[in-house]
Amino acid sequence: MRNLLELQRPRNQPAHRTLGPTVPQLLIYTWPYAMFFWPVFFWTFAPEFRIISRRQEKSATSQDALSKALIVVGQGSAAAAAFLIAPKVPWAALPSTSWFWAGLALTIGGSLLRRHCRRMLGTSFTGAVIVKPDQTVIDRGAYRYVRHPSYTAGTMVFLGIGLALANWLSVAILLVVVVVVYAYRVAVEERVLSEVIGDPDRRYIIRTKRFVPFLF
Repeated sequence: MRNLLELQRPRNQPAHRTLGPTVPQLLIYTWPYAMFFWPVFFWTFAPEFRIISRRQEKSATSQDALSKALIVVGQGSAAAAAFLIAPKVPWAALPSTSWFWAGLALTIGGSLLRRHCRRMLGTSFTGAVIVKPDQTVIDRGAYRYVRHPSYTAGTMVFLGIGLALANWLSVAILLVVVVVVYAYRVAVEERVLSEVIGDPDRRYIIRTKRFVPFLF
């Protein structure tokens, strides 16, 4: 017996139509891709929420100069915009599911590097810029080669999220905002470190790059 759908379907319409996403940006909401994306997403950002929620770290100080607030608002707004835009502008979709897997791998790599940075800095890894006179320059691990590997890692994470959304407009929004807020944060942080720690920090600046070993 022919079912109701078959009776209602025009004769020239195919009997079988593939269900599911037709563009890669919908993969994060679709099985089995969602099974990989969302655990990685929450694993990545859970420790970040704990850092930014520390109430004893005030952003409105002469040292921090609102850089923590700018990061929280800027990155949060960019992420929200990227997630909202991805399913609404299919003309900006990246054409292959390979972008999803590349983004997921980049997100994991960035989060692992962030975790490494927290281990290296210990209590000096803070959401706000807080530099004490007795603070020492950390030059082990990733900090042996670059001064701000945690911001390199953060950029990797947000670039990975944009690629997992598989939409180049989402990627652009995330990258532009992240670069702007980190550029401000680095300017504030390096000024305070130079003022408070002095010569040890200036010597460290001379022998290291900011974000990418041996390059930049």
